[in-house]
Amino acid sequence: MPLPPHASGAAAELAGKHAADHPTKLYGAWFSPFVQRVWITLCEKNVPHQYIEVNLGRKEPEFLAMNPRGLVPILALAAEQRPLYESSIICEYLEDKFPHHQLLPSDPYTRAHARLWINHINTRIIPAFYKFLQHTTDRSYSLEEIRTEFLGHIRSFTEQMHSQGPWFLGEDISLVDISLAPWAQRLWLLDHFKIGGAGIPLKDRDDIWQRWSKWYDAVMKRQSVQETWSEDEKYIITYQRYADDTTKTLVGQATRLGQMLP
Repeated sequence: MPLPPHASGAAAELAGKHAADHPTKLYGAWFSPFVQRVWITLCEKNVPHQYIEVNLGRKEPEFLAMNPRGLVPILALAAEQRPLYESSIICEYLEDKFPHHQLLPSDPYTRAHARLWINHINTRIIPAFYKFLQHTTDRSYSLEEIRTEFLGHIRSFTEQMHSQGPWFLGEDISLVDISLAPWAQRLWLLDHFKIGGAGIPLKDRDDIWQRWSKWYDAVMKRQSVQETWSEDEKYIITYQRYADDTTKTLVGQATRLGQMLP
């Protein structure tokens, strides 16, 4: 089944609101969590922009001139000479460029601490997520091994959260939360495609997993996260290439296993 070419659901509606020409342009692909990370940041900071969907299967020369790697997101600004790419760098640029709604602490130490855990997300949690999702029976590691590794990285992250929250740093959302939100929103795909699912405890949870649940609920209810999300079934089509008959769950595609997460 071919990849759906455009956003759907709430994300399509949001893209439509940002279709008009604007000096600030976000080039993206609706299914990319890295693009969603930047889009959430734009929404949280209420930055006017134009959203442009890119066909990554047919990359035009003009697109490759902006990013020779051929990847999204790309943020192009009329006032700047060169476009920016790499989602974390774009998010920090937006934080510096539009300081009216801060998403990182002003205190230098707390700001550095936040960056440490953004780094943990980028270098530990996200690689483990894809390693988990791409597991097949012929891999050198077992499904249980990668599940344990993945949960360990999430647990380490959760242990550093503000005790009350609901967000990582306390009462307000930050770039730390935004950096992980798109993958948190995709956890149900692990439940859909892998036997045993993500493995996040649903019963008899200790304080750490209860704290994770509080954070996760806040993410899933956040307007900027909901508005940048397409229809669930479109993600199933997109991630189907990771599926393997021996690792699929017995639950049909119509079941939204994300509802079973904390």
